[in-house]
Amino acid sequence: MESETQQKTQYKIGPTTLEIGKTLFVIAGPCVIESESLCLDIAAALLEIQNQTRIPFIFKASFDKANRTSIESFRGPGLEKGLEILEEVRRQTGLPILTDVHEPSQAERVAQVADCLQIPAFLCRQTDLLAACAKTQKPINVKKGQFVSPEEMKNAVGKIRAGGNRQIFLTERGTFFGYNRLVNDMTAIAAMQNLGCPVIFDATHSTQRPGGLGNASAGRRDLAPLLARAAVAAGADGLFMEVHPTPEKALCDADCMLPLAQVQSTVQVCQTIFQVVHNQK
Repeated sequence: MESETQQKTQYKIGPTTLEIGKTLFVIAGPCVIESESLCLDIAAALLEIQNQTRIPFIFKASFDKANRTSIESFRGPGLEKGLEILEEVRRQTGLPILTDVHEPSQAERVAQVADCLQIPAFLCRQTDLLAACAKTQKPINVKKGQFVSPEEMKNAVGKIRAGGNRQIFLTERGTFFGYNRLVNDMTAIAAMQNLGCPVIFDATHSTQRPGGLGNASAGRRDLAPLLARAAVAAGADGLFMEVHPTPEKALCDADCMLPLAQVQSTVQVCQTIFQVVHNQK
């Protein structure tokens, strides 16, 4: 049996094969599905960046944001309409699709469209949700809870592996440091890699200040490129970033999302750092 520290070197996400440790990869897209046209525009831009940089991209958008701060916050189009839009994004661009699953009952339906299922950070301990996603045999990205130590993520990994699924990614997205504040411990990347999983760094949510606006989260999107560079230098296998052509008009996480126009320059610098780090190993 694969030991805890052994890591798969290839992960197949839809049509894309990721060579872990050999090439940087990026999960990117808007926080929530605002419209089909916005998703298609962003996905087309990401596809162009992929073609120019040869960095594999996975398109991410949520059909429902069930953990918004306020009851009045925009949540998205819902399961069925959202999956229709994501399916169209994949059809038109060929990019693999990743989206959140919030309830066990959603897992099988989402797996019919998404190439990778994502467990939101606040739900990373939900046994029934992890088990239901594991059962689909689709790759799973588990975001580390803001309240969980890196080492404790072995329990989430164990729950998925108990379901016979070993296609697991873990994502670092910051840890609570008092009220309305997240900090990043870059040693968490190595700690979670020791669980035998590739580790992704969420560069935009890590700038979040949860509930910082009272009825919404604040953030510092200007710091996302800095954190992305630091994480890749610390050995991160991939990056996660929520992006938008006009972040200030976004319906979710407006203060955190990276402007779409900055994505290519950010990932190219990170790609250079990645190559230096991995050539030294």
